[in-house]
Amino acid sequence: MCYYFSEVKTMLFNFNMPVRVIGEKNAVLLHSNELAHFGKKAFIVCGKGSAVLSGAIDDVKNALEREGVGYFVFDKITQNPKASDCFEAGKAARELGSDFIIGIGGGSQLDAAKAAAVYASADFSRAEEIYTAECKRSPLPTVLVGTTAGTGSEVTAVSVLTRENGRKKSVSGPAYFAKLAFADPKYTYSVPYFYTVSTAVDALSHAVESLFSKKSDVNSELYARAAIPPILYELKKMSQTGECPDESGRDRLYCASLLAGMALNITGTCFPHTLGYALTEQFSVPHGFACAAFLPAFLERAESFLPERACGFYNLTGETHESFTRLLSSLNRLENVRFTEDVIDSYCEGWKNVKNFDNSPGGFNCAEAKALLSRLFG
Repeated sequence: MCYYFSEVKTMLFNFNMPVRVIGEKNAVLLHSNELAHFGKKAFIVCGKGSAVLSGAIDDVKNALEREGVGYFVFDKITQNPKASDCFEAGKAARELGSDFIIGIGGGSQLDAAKAAAVYASADFSRAEEIYTAECKRSPLPTVLVGTTAGTGSEVTAVSVLTRENGRKKSVSGPAYFAKLAFADPKYTYSVPYFYTVSTAVDALSHAVESLFSKKSDVNSELYARAAIPPILYELKKMSQTGECPDESGRDRLYCASLLAGMALNITGTCFPHTLGYALTEQFSVPHGFACAAFLPAFLERAESFLPERACGFYNLTGETHESFTRLLSSLNRLENVRFTEDVIDSYCEGWKNVKNFDNSPGGFNCAEAKALLSRLFG
């Protein structure tokens, strides 16, 4: 018999997800009155891509104008957002007297908006202080409008930023929760095939890592188990057809990405995320593909330390370890990724006392990280 749920503990869960999520088609326009509650001046944080192509920014502008709310658009946010750009956005929002932040885009833009809200309320002298200095005032309220089915940033208290040294590092805590998220899957319909797959495997990584996390509880497992089957179903179809999902498939992926985000918000991530940052930083591998590269090894570890739960995972998905690995390999081409020993050593030196390692099944350490990177990409 295989079990999915955590063993009964003194406390089954300690749950807080204070983001109000309005999830339906045309949510922004149908509920534009919600924006007026946050003030008369909005500061929009986005990029130049999906916010425009999806139609999301036009809907947001129309909604704001309908409610008599002024706005300024800061559209300098790119993939793997730089802390310095978020710092600039926060400073501009503060100088303009903005009442709230609206983030529009994929995970990068939503993470940037959450960080900009913190920068806007703090007297940081430089971007790097977000990692060390205490923010003594509440951040500006943040409203998020997602355009990809991946990170689940709409519902998490995490913002992943790129530091001055080019390395990615997250900041997290209650200050990074949005106040409101408009979850409209229609904004994901324009995402091209490559990024649809990448964001889907990112959401899959969140759910799988959460399921086997040391911090998993009843709630996180419910969310993870609900997210995994529809993501795998759509990934298999995309692998077979080479085409994007239809609208109903897009809707399923977006809903699953939010569920995976809720699971992640409870447990945090495990070592695939930390190691995945190295692929993104060194070879510009999209975040989802970078994390998924380490999922087979992660499941091997789960099989060793949590065999019943691993058995439950394979029963849930109808996969074996081999078929799961083949699916990811068919979607994730990383043949040209190679690390030198010096680069691997450099990363491992910076991964001492990483929480994501401790959170992994059986724990994880720098020596094991070096061995895994060398085996896969040495």
